[in-house]
Amino acid sequence: MILVLLGTQDKPFERILKAVAKQIDKGNIKEKVVAQIGCTLFEHKKMKTFDFMPKEELHKLMDKARLIITHGGVGTITECISKGKKVIVVPRLKKYAEHTNDHQLQITKEFAMKDYVLPLYDTKNLSKVLEKVKTFKPVKYESNSENFKNKIKDYIDNI
Repeated sequence: MILVLLGTQDKPFERILKAVAKQIDKGNIKEKVVAQIGCTLFEHKKMKTFDFMPKEELHKLMDKARLIITHGGVGTITECISKGKKVIVVPRLKKYAEHTNDHQLQITKEFAMKDYVLPLYDTKNLSKVLEKVKTFKPVKYESNSENFKNKIKDYIDNI
């Protein structure tokens, strides 16, 4: 199963859904596709969509997914890669009114640079990235949260 995650942003993100639908219609995606579409209005006869669901249920879907295609939100990306999933990240872009700025582009580049995810900067290239994902071996994600917490604690202790 392929899981598509658009997050909780209040702006639509139809571009990613249209690209996935096109690959379904071309026969390049044959497996079940489930998409969390938030406030985006979108329907496709071969894609099961829902707006939002409780986090526990969403995590169950993530666990079942072979591949996750997601927006460039840090929280969503880290949740997916922490589960060891293959992830394609499509950043929301300001020029398409999908976000107020292009910070998701920067986030995507950082995660891709470390080989945690495969980036998709142009949705016209989805078929190529779907081919790449077949042999992609993501680097195991290790959180830096403990190190960050320790630095904050040391700073506070030394004031």
